[in-house]
Amino acid sequence: MKQELLFGLSAFAALLPSVFIAGVGRNADKSRDGIFWMALAVAVAGPCSWVAVQLSGTWQTGLSMTLWVTIAATMLGFAIVVLLNDGAWRLTPLVTPYMALLAVFAIFWQQAPSVRPLTEGAPEGWIEAHIAVSVATYALITLAAVAALAAFLQERALKTKRPTTLSRSFPSVVESESLMVRLLVIGEIVLALGLATGMATQQQETGTLLHWDHKTILSLTTFAVVAVLLAAHFKSGVRGRMVTRFVLVAYLLLSLGYPGVKFVTDVLMS
Repeated sequence: MKQELLFGLSAFAALLPSVFIAGVGRNADKSRDGIFWMALAVAVAGPCSWVAVQLSGTWQTGLSMTLWVTIAATMLGFAIVVLLNDGAWRLTPLVTPYMALLAVFAIFWQQAPSVRPLTEGAPEGWIEAHIAVSVATYALITLAAVAALAAFLQERALKTKRPTTLSRSFPSVVESESLMVRLLVIGEIVLALGLATGMATQQQETGTLLHWDHKTILSLTTFAVVAVLLAAHFKSGVRGRMVTRFVLVAYLLLSLGYPGVKFVTDVLMS
């Protein structure tokens, strides 16, 4: 247990340089310099390495593991987005502190039940594919929610004519919203794959396509919310606070269906 705590603290410490860089409010003109890339690489490597160590033996499905997988996937996804999008790096003041906060919770609940079979009689490979797709979906929706929040805060600062150091560090409203929509489109596609792999696994395991539990209902509801939002955006150009609310609702629904369920089963009911 002491060794697990040490690894967890090390992964948390790996996030701190990027949190510090975000906190000092680096000048936007400096863009993505060497210090930023080094801090981001460490922030990705720390959680990913800890997850790899934990998953090297038995699949673990407890709350702490769920949070660490979320952190690792989100940071890896953020690094990829930063590589592909010139302005995405300016979301660092929201992304890395939030991931560091999740890491604190992951360490705090390290002793919660963490090793159990994923499912009985699951077809080999299908459940792993379903989990990988589901984690990717959650990471994408997380980043979309961060972009939506950045757009909202930036727009509010412009309307009130009271920009803060934090709002100045964000991308422009247009850039944040554009990135958010792209992430939502990709997230919706990946979520559809997650639902498909989940149904395929369920079909092979029980003979039925859908098991109407909380995860299925929340995932389908999230899919519907994102679909409505994207349809409204592309058809009517809906943007602003309404979009932010929809994205945050989608993120809340996925959070209830993924780490939220683990919190109930592993902490409240243990």
